[in-house]
Amino acid sequence: MSRMQVKRDIFLKRLIARRGSGMAKVITGPRRCGKSYLLGVLYKDYLLTDGVKQDHIIELAMDEPGNYKYHNPLKLEKYLKRQIRDNGDYYVFIDEVQFVKRVKVRDPELEEKDEITFYSVINSLMRKENVDVYVTGSNSKMLSSDIRTEFRGRGDEVRLTPFTFSEFMQVFPGDARDGWNEYVVYGGLPLAVLANGHEAKSRYLKNLFDETYLKDVVERGKIRKPEHLADVVDVLASNIGSLTNPLTLENTFKTVKHEVLKSKTIASYIAKLRDAYLIEQAKRYDIKGRKYIAAQMKYYFADPGLRNARLDFRQIEETHLMENIIFNELKVQGFDVDVGVVETFEKNKAGNGIRKQLEIDFMANRGRERYYVQSALNIDDPDKAAQEKRPFTKLGDSFRKIIIVKGKMPPRIDEKGYVIVGLVDFLLNPSAILV
Repeated sequence: MSRMQVKRDIFLKRLIARRGSGMAKVITGPRRCGKSYLLGVLYKDYLLTDGVKQDHIIELAMDEPGNYKYHNPLKLEKYLKRQIRDNGDYYVFIDEVQFVKRVKVRDPELEEKDEITFYSVINSLMRKENVDVYVTGSNSKMLSSDIRTEFRGRGDEVRLTPFTFSEFMQVFPGDARDGWNEYVVYGGLPLAVLANGHEAKSRYLKNLFDETYLKDVVERGKIRKPEHLADVVDVLASNIGSLTNPLTLENTFKTVKHEVLKSKTIASYIAKLRDAYLIEQAKRYDIKGRKYIAAQMKYYFADPGLRNARLDFRQIEETHLMENIIFNELKVQGFDVDVGVVETFEKNKAGNGIRKQLEIDFMANRGRERYYVQSALNIDDPDKAAQEKRPFTKLGDSFRKIIIVKGKMPPRIDEKGYVIVGLVDFLLNPSAILV
């Protein structure tokens, strides 16, 4: 594979939908996932095709040496305003905006407490009715919390991810089955997809994780013991899709690693990894009780390749990785995703009533839509099929219930009305099932 041309339509459409909204569009996501490509190639091509003049698209890549002078926000603002020469609509693209520095000023009337930042520049630009602003930034500097506070309600986040499986297959030279075998190991980071062979892919992913992602988190979080952060990452990577919490992890460190690492510190590390878009969490939700169960949750990695590289490709458990990839796809489709819990009361062999909790891998909500999703390598065995379907039978509602099994299998509906679909079919065309 040489040069990649990947249509990232789901993310492009989100940018298009926000065009001219009066808010700054902030493209976030893990480092090296394609933010610059989405903005500077795909979205720019869309604007040009729609009739926008080239000279009305103002582009600045802040990591280019020729633009270092604009790291000063005062010079940046002056330059940008100088480019706006008429009343036509202008589109401002600022790539890697985190390079813009904070500058102290002496004007006591400034709301920014005597500091000019890139947020100040962008907020100033947005006061012009004919200017539409788009920025990208690294995960160490552009957190969701920053966007909410610094833009004062005028920042609109568009979260980008590594390639989904359907995007990956646009450039993979083989069939979907071979594509899955590649994707489940090395994931969808563009340069990892482009690299040839295990050695090159492995080296890229390991270096990216160690030298970029973790260093970003350490720097941003002012972490004094990076080795402890690395240990937490390793434990989370080994336990994707497993119920856990900081207290459980504290006990794991005591008994397995013989380390003292307090749950409060672990919780802080996890929060920082989530802020850096490296992991996401799924809370447990009591469906019938309509409440969250705070005790334990599950964690998933933004990219399976990063997770596998962190473990030196020693733990390629397809069951858990399949679950991780389904979770990521549901998030890309715009769903809020929880782990579903159904409480039932049954009698044991002695005739005594007991309470049981049945788990549904994912409860996916989007507005008024809801889907229940089970991930299973296969349900060929009748007992296994019954096990996967059992939580569905206890729900008592009409929302769609889906079982995703490994391989290719066009969606079909069984005698109970449950959708059975192959993993590849789901990932290549999720909208066919999620309607």
